[in-house]
Amino acid sequence: MKQVVQSTGKGTLSVLDVPAPDAGPTDVLVETTRSLVSSGTERALRELAQSSLLKKAQKRPDLVKQVLNRVKSDGLRKTFTAVRDKLDAVTPLGYSAAGVVVACGEHAPLLAPGTRVATASVGHAEMQVVPGLLAVPVPDAVTDEEAAFGAVAAIAMHGLHQSGLMLGDTVVVAGLGLVGQLTARLAVAAGLKVIGIDPQAGVVALAEQHGALAIVESGDATTQAIRDLTGGRLADAVVITASTASSEPVMRGVERVRERGRVIVVGDVGLDIDRTPFYVKEVDLRFARSYGPGRYDPRFEAQALDYPVGYVPRTQRTNIAAYLDLVARRRLQVSDLVSKTFPIADAVDAYETLSTNRDILAIQFTYDRETDRAKTVKVGAGARTPGGVALIGTGDFVGSTLLPAMQSTGWGQINVVASSGGLSATALAKRAGIPEVSSDADAVIARDDVDTVFIATRHDSHARLAVQGLTAGKNVYCEKPLAIDEAEFDEVVEALGENPGLLWLGFNRRYSEMVTRAKSLLGQGTTPMTVHYRVSAGALPDTHWLKDPRQGGRLLGEVCHFVDTSTWLIGAEPVSVTALGRSDASTVLQEDVTLMVGYANGATSTIEYITDAHSSTPKERIEIMGRGHTVIIDDFKTMTCDGEAVTGVGTGKGHADGLRTFREQLRATNRDPRHLQVSLSTAQTMIAAIASLADGRRVDVEPVKLA
Repeated sequence: MKQVVQSTGKGTLSVLDVPAPDAGPTDVLVETTRSLVSSGTERALRELAQSSLLKKAQKRPDLVKQVLNRVKSDGLRKTFTAVRDKLDAVTPLGYSAAGVVVACGEHAPLLAPGTRVATASVGHAEMQVVPGLLAVPVPDAVTDEEAAFGAVAAIAMHGLHQSGLMLGDTVVVAGLGLVGQLTARLAVAAGLKVIGIDPQAGVVALAEQHGALAIVESGDATTQAIRDLTGGRLADAVVITASTASSEPVMRGVERVRERGRVIVVGDVGLDIDRTPFYVKEVDLRFARSYGPGRYDPRFEAQALDYPVGYVPRTQRTNIAAYLDLVARRRLQVSDLVSKTFPIADAVDAYETLSTNRDILAIQFTYDRETDRAKTVKVGAGARTPGGVALIGTGDFVGSTLLPAMQSTGWGQINVVASSGGLSATALAKRAGIPEVSSDADAVIARDDVDTVFIATRHDSHARLAVQGLTAGKNVYCEKPLAIDEAEFDEVVEALGENPGLLWLGFNRRYSEMVTRAKSLLGQGTTPMTVHYRVSAGALPDTHWLKDPRQGGRLLGEVCHFVDTSTWLIGAEPVSVTALGRSDASTVLQEDVTLMVGYANGATSTIEYITDAHSSTPKERIEIMGRGHTVIIDDFKTMTCDGEAVTGVGTGKGHADGLRTFREQLRATNRDPRHLQVSLSTAQTMIAAIASLADGRRVDVEPVKLA
């Protein structure tokens, strides 16, 4: 299928052929009929992407700070690689469209195939995977052209909701681009007195045709005109839909609103403002967050969990539905806002038109209903290799760490890379010279030219894909965690007992040079040791996917690394675990935790995982004591034994070393069972830790028995 993307670094725009996607459990798969190019938002995105790195940095200082923090924690080389990969990536364009339902995920709102829907948060593509609550049925009286405005209209509607206006109130709409025009028309439909302002006479005249009192912006004269039109009262609210780096729209807004009125910022404007006018008039300055309540909330958007109507009567979904209802009842007209239409294949020409003609308010793409729904697409000239590799998953870790480590250790014969949406796989394949991309993980696993499957997807799919790979007779490399719960774990163990493939988990730290040297320094004695592993992990934003309970949280997804390393150093089976948390979050989402693990030989390990330490704290510190020695590994950068520095040992966390060992074990006549045994013991210990965390009791860890 075709999808419109732009290069993050260079800003070049293209229409890519990518695999057709599948709907996830809470998604709706939609075949697109129309999509809207929002002139203000998408023109700004294009201009930012085409700007220099310096201008990008000035526009997004938060990202610059992230890069600097990563240099401190990961080093310059790894950070440079990650930034380069980000700049080499492509970004989909578009967010407001309409189409026809093809299929629904099992936990998405039920929509019959063939239902016409307005969609939000999706790009210009022939097929869309839409968050379940953002696919809104379209009334019969509404055309696809009108329905494609749904998400943009929701932005305008939410801005008005933030104003708190009532019937008969006066609102000033400052900035009469696409969102401003829609805001003015919605306000007129709601019975408000609307005054529209813009520097361009053409859009002022258009707003006037649809019921607004419109004024060409001329500074103090415009403020006086508003005073005259309101009998000296001024506006009850000013909704700013302009886009400019200047702070003047906000400062003019406070001049033009009555005492204790509201100024609502919808557009991207400057905020270098003077407190005094707001204080003197006690004006309420508010911001409107995109389409409305639910935006950026992963529970609403990713998990399809709607809000109770008694508490949140207006969400981004109901905003779109309300817009569609107004159009269906002919209370709102939008067709005249579309300046031009283009076939999706001509998207490059469409954006060129947008960049050269500043008078355009909206462009729409049309789509051929004979969409190519192929799940696998050839992207390069490379040939498949018999006995090759399939890579499933294309997240940041894959591009910055796993794939470079694979390429440096002889895993270069990758025949196909897969991702659920197909776009990220296409970008990665082009960069890495992988010949084919797919959106169908099941088909990839079943391919005859694939002997080894690398699984680096989100955590809730690991066990299922690992079982599929083993059942298909493949060797499987699976990133941690192996399983989210005991039932999944048992399924993997059963598949291991019935199939010959080698299972390898992505526990890399145990293979690092420092951990290998530590085992050597401590000797092969049987005296029990004590391992203390302290991790300063740092906080994650609330929107991070690891905050989704379906993914097992950081306890299953990250703390497992440190349990595994401790177990590998101790060289004995875990027999018990006690887990203590520090917050009132649900068990699986606890982040600040302490684990105490007991081992069959009397050894113990303590893992302290902390998210709120000072940023200067090194991320990882391991202290191993016993057998007459004390070995300390500090962030895998320095190492001491009995107080003396250990030299001649490589830094790094062992990603390449682990992959190299995996290859050696695949080729070995007699494979060392300890690699898998410790991995499974770690997985079992982490599942027991979840049970312990529920009430703080000690939980026994059952030994894993392989056939």
